[in-house]
Amino acid sequence: MTKAIVVFDIDGVVRDVSSSYRRAIADTVEHFTDKQYRPTITHIDKLKSEGYWNNDWEASQELIYRYLENLGRSREEVHLNYDNVVAFFQSRYRGTDSQNFNGYICDEPLLLQASYLDELTEAGISWGFFSGATRGSAKFLLEGRLGLKSPVLVAMEDSPGKPDPTGLFATVDQLLDNVDEVPAVMYVGDTVADMYTVEKARSLKPNGKWVGVGVLPPHVQENSERRDAYTQTLLDAGAVVVLNKVTELTSGKVRELLS
Repeated sequence: MTKAIVVFDIDGVVRDVSSSYRRAIADTVEHFTDKQYRPTITHIDKLKSEGYWNNDWEASQELIYRYLENLGRSREEVHLNYDNVVAFFQSRYRGTDSQNFNGYICDEPLLLQASYLDELTEAGISWGFFSGATRGSAKFLLEGRLGLKSPVLVAMEDSPGKPDPTGLFATVDQLLDNVDEVPAVMYVGDTVADMYTVEKARSLKPNGKWVGVGVLPPHVQENSERRDAYTQTLLDAGAVVVLNKVTELTSGKVRELLS
């Protein structure tokens, strides 16, 4: 019987998206503000720290709206077409070929290798993925680059966005495989929305053990002030611990945090 389940977010945990997703957000906002405003990574992180902008398409749209509101233009006046925002974002992130990606996604550094997941399996820890990334993007990474064989994955198309815990519950259900007793569940993420997801899971299913583990995305580790501030933000959102990288979450560390 599985004694522990670890569910991973993908972006910022399994792959470094600072020069891909965040770059695509900045490109999109710049495009729809007629090149008058290009948000920095700090601006983007500040928005995401609110806990409700896990979807990068919606985050892009929100940054555009807020910039234009600062110029005295209401949202109703702007008439921003969300589908156009998504299409432009995807043209940068996925690229110009929807079948064979050629955009920023191709250059994302990996933050773990399949051997790390093998070690968890050998220790009797089940694992899977719950991400706000699209299924195509997630499979490109998990199967195409990491070489995983049909891993348990709940993606954007499969559930409401975080911090709604529906997708986390669905991931756990797939990993349980009809086991009656629910083991301790750990969700590993890099954003406030990820930690809020754990909090909401705990409130809806209080009989289970739900643990949020924060991971610092690479782009916030460039200086100690930014790293410390981001760490505190995740702790304040409910993380029991914040790690510098996901591979610090060894099987021993999992047992320690779940004990």
